[in-house]
Amino acid sequence: MKKSLVFLCLFLSLALLWGCAAAEKTTINIAMLKGPTGMGASKLMADNEAGETKNDYVFTLAGAADVITGQLISGELDIAALPTNTIATLYQKTEGEIQALCVNTLGVLYVLERGESIASIDDLAGKTILSAGQGTTAEAVLEYLLNAAGVTAEVEYASEHAEVVAKATADASAYDVVLLPEPFVTMLQKQAPDFRVALDLTAEWESAGAGMLPMGGIAVRRSFAEENPQAVADFLAEYAASVNYVNDDPTKAAQLIERYDIMQADVAESAIPRANMVCLSGDQMSVVLQSFYNVLADFDAKLIGGALPDAAIYYGASGDASTIGIIGGADGPTAIYVTD
Repeated sequence: MKKSLVFLCLFLSLALLWGCAAAEKTTINIAMLKGPTGMGASKLMADNEAGETKNDYVFTLAGAADVITGQLISGELDIAALPTNTIATLYQKTEGEIQALCVNTLGVLYVLERGESIASIDDLAGKTILSAGQGTTAEAVLEYLLNAAGVTAEVEYASEHAEVVAKATADASAYDVVLLPEPFVTMLQKQAPDFRVALDLTAEWESAGAGMLPMGGIAVRRSFAEENPQAVADFLAEYAASVNYVNDDPTKAAQLIERYDIMQADVAESAIPRANMVCLSGDQMSVVLQSFYNVLADFDAKLIGGALPDAAIYYGASGDASTIGIIGGADGPTAIYVTD
């Protein structure tokens, strides 16, 4: 009888401990955009599905940022991938409730041409460039580079990137210079192999002395982060590992990307080396974003909510870092470092 009671007590104790351990997992509602942000999270999605993550992630995939901004503000989402200027706008709009958690994508904009006439920004003088993203950071980046070089070019805007691809492939004589982000660069080249990548605007941006080009980021609700700091730290670590996996093994990652209906595997595998996926948080993030926001404020402050955001936008930043650098080349960043 005594042995039975001992075993019963032991069983109940183990069950209680198991229950407490299971209860420690936090459910995090996350939205990713189809494209580099979704691509970078693909390994994390697989680990989550296998029950190998420290918390339970409920993923939503969206084709455009405006689909998820309302859900982030309302609290339906805890974390969301968004353009970095949108994060600044939401920070202003919500009086600081939405913060920047990390930079997850550097520049993904490329100038492509039929021919061999373009080797620098100067060579765009007098050209007509077909692009999308009027009124967005894509326009700001292009205009900044053209102005910095003292170059005048005509830009014709389509309604979306898919329309740029369609127009450029439909009429070979009408459009021979286009501006596109990945994965649309890869999509265009698969349909029209005579287009070549002439300029990497991320490299041009850095050459112009504007620093790094952080175009994509991840936002978090301040209230959620304050209530769940460990869960947020776990997410950042697991997301960074996922990004590294995708960058290190595009072939395997492409299969996951197609599995989660983010993009076709063949397009993803080709796009990954030019997608510039990273995970910069804390002081690394704040230094990079502050520089970018300064440029956008000078170009059109409405792109970042009407004014420069204050330092409280940067979740987890101490404000101690003063400079940031990048080591890497044509295959994307291989190391990020900060010096105080």
